Amino acid sequence: MNKNISNKETLLKTLKDRFEKNPSRHKDLDWAKVYSRLENNTEKLWSLNEMEKTGGEPDVVGFDKKTGEYIFYDCSAESPKGRRSVCYDHEALEARKAFKPKNSAIGMAAAMGVELLTEEQYKALQKLGAFDAKSQSWLKTPANIRKLGGAIFADYRFDHVFVYHNGAESYYAGRGFRGELRV
Repeated sequence: MNKNISNKETLLKTLKDRFEKNPSRHKDLDWAKVYSRLENNTEKLWSLNEMEKTGGEPDVVGFDKKTGEYIFYDCSAESPKGRRSVCYDHEALEARKAFKPKNSAIGMAAAMGVELLTEEQYKALQKLGAFDAKSQSWLKTPANIRKLGGAIFADYRFDHVFVYHNGAESYYAGRGFRGELRV
């Protein structure tokens, strides 16, 4: 897979503009330092480009002092449109006998080089704004739930974050996934 992007400068400008328009998402972080980390990191830029192409609107939401990594989440108002109508994982996709979706959330995330948000990360994202008021996002599901055939997803309704469960093989037009990328 070719992980070069032809529009590197356009992507970096988009990320910078979003960073500057949303300072509450990344208090005390400096774009110059983020840019320095991104500038020559082709693989991470490729993943950010995939997040952008599928409607995720990635933005910096934190800095991990232990690892020295900047943390990007999909910050689109609704679950990214280019990642909806997917079941949870490959196992669930294979289990469907009819009306299979084209892909799975875990499969798409892996191909993009990102991770699904966990329940804790999703709740932290919701402190930065109201996301998924009309859509839903699959979340990284604990192994014990997945082993029993389920998966979890969440949304934001009535000024509250709701986390639900469903069979991992289910999929809906309004349910996608949000990714996390560490750079």
